[in-house]
Amino acid sequence: MATIRKGDLVQVISGPTQARGGDRGKQGEVLEVLREENRVLVQGINFVTKHVRVGQTQRGTKTGGIETVEAPIHISNVALVDPETKQPARTGVQVEEVTKDGVTKTVRTRVFKSSRRAAKPAKAEKAAKADKADKAEKAEKKPATKAKAAAPKKKDDE
Repeated sequence: MATIRKGDLVQVISGPTQARGGDRGKQGEVLEVLREENRVLVQGINFVTKHVRVGQTQRGTKTGGIETVEAPIHISNVALVDPETKQPARTGVQVEEVTKDGVTKTVRTRVFKSSRRAAKPAKAEKAAKADKADKAEKAEKKPATKAKAAAPKKKDDE
């Protein structure tokens, strides 16, 4: 089971410090996992300059020049961030056997070794945050509509 997946929040744990121009201590979201190379692409980490040949689009605008893009970083140089403590933590796998309708199934769950809490997939965390935000927006909108309905309408007959 992969310890780091797409969408996880990770922190760089090795390399030069930020004071020396490095990325150690920075946190970012995993954009892509390159399994064959044991590398991950992290948003905002390990920027490199890339020279792109100048060309033209159909509309005539110029493309190319010097661009900065994220480069892959080795998977051993990043650690998964515990969402409650906001600190990098080591992870393990907890294996459970679940019986449902007479069928036994093995379920593997990522857990943080320090706290033994389950490491939820990042997609599930984002969905939960989005649901909370939607509920908060709906809660804010409901009193406003009630106030309009409760207020009597005044007509000016002048």
